[in-house]
Amino acid sequence: MIDAAPTETPLPTSSQARITRLAANTSIHRAFQWLHLHQPQLRRWMHELLVIPAPPFGEAARAAWFLERFDALGLSDPHIDDAGNALALLPAAAAIDDNAVDPSSPVILLSAHLDTVFPLGTPLQPTEHPPRILAPGVCDNAAGLTGLLAIAAALRYAQFAPAVPILFAANVGEEGEGDLRGMRHLFTASPFASRIRAAIALEGAGTSAVVTRALASRRFRVTVTGPGGHAWADAGAPNPILALARALLALEAIPQSAQDSTGAYPRTTLNIGQIAGGSAINSIPASATAWIDLRSTDPAHLASAETAMRHSLDLWILHPPTRSSIAPFTTRPRPADPSHVLAIHVIGDRPGGSLPQHSPLLATLQAVDRHLQIRTDPGLGSTDANIPLSLGIPAIAIGAGGIGGGIHTLQEWYDPTGRETALRRILLTLVDTAAIAADIH
Repeated sequence: MIDAAPTETPLPTSSQARITRLAANTSIHRAFQWLHLHQPQLRRWMHELLVIPAPPFGEAARAAWFLERFDALGLSDPHIDDAGNALALLPAAAAIDDNAVDPSSPVILLSAHLDTVFPLGTPLQPTEHPPRILAPGVCDNAAGLTGLLAIAAALRYAQFAPAVPILFAANVGEEGEGDLRGMRHLFTASPFASRIRAAIALEGAGTSAVVTRALASRRFRVTVTGPGGHAWADAGAPNPILALARALLALEAIPQSAQDSTGAYPRTTLNIGQIAGGSAINSIPASATAWIDLRSTDPAHLASAETAMRHSLDLWILHPPTRSSIAPFTTRPRPADPSHVLAIHVIGDRPGGSLPQHSPLLATLQAVDRHLQIRTDPGLGSTDANIPLSLGIPAIAIGAGGIGGGIHTLQEWYDPTGRETALRRILLTLVDTAAIAADIH
């Protein structure tokens, strides 16, 4: 999700001059040439990966396919890590000269998530309606994954050695209940956790937009249980579906119910994405479940909204309103209802964060965009960049070019027309960020 707004932040002269010199580099020109000549290859890669299922927690087959591609491209140390991420390295110039790899050197992360929102069994065969490709997951995130391979292949073809190693990652767990588990592992438990100096996540289509602010969110599974029974013989027994339905209706006001410290209302959303319960039309259900997504641009407001949500669920399910002849529901204190049990489980917690305006990574991207005559559109999103941004590590999420639509539906489509410009943007930003990391190191 990206809410973009254009910016005109002045660029440091040094950044612009550095990008101009980099773009004139012979090896970079060779990499650009590869990108220009191999668009049909990118289309073939996209078709191959699209037919490999990658539902939440089921990305292993697609990760294995990526491992084969990384190995075929000649990247170093291709492997699957403990979280299921497919990883490989492009060694730095110093490592090539010394014929050795420094296990403590800084690295720059370029990633794209493997998983889709579609469950196992979803028909995945892509169809062509030139210039569009239609398939579930084709834009989110086959576009990003194809871009990941394109950058690796172009740099390898150009025999370009970055100033510090580049870590390529086809990572798991970006969608839904995956809860960014691939990124969490990379930044907290992997051997690279202390080495990553900056991160660029490739997310879907697009050329000008860039996520520089991470949208915080919390996700919940809410379950109400009761005694159950027969629809006729036990008529009148507590019904968890009705209790949950009443409670869910009351949640509509939650996003507006808690102010921040200034009295303002940062944008907050509450979505009930799924509900389930019951076993038969003639049975009073023994349980009912809803899945709730809560997001906010302000972490404090998110916490306040969660508190309000929990209070409302408790009130409507465990202390239900009583009927009277005066009003449909009274507001007097409600006795506890022992017939229902409420359970609220946190199933997702995406931290927020933002890239500082003075960040060298942002200055580099703006200089690249100026060079390529692209408008920089920074915005807000919930992406793999959430994890590094929450840890204070410079990170962005950007599109891999082209345009797309129907995201998260069976009618999803992607048009790669013009993709080459976005790939140049990614390559220049990546290489310059590596050079900055080497200077700081």
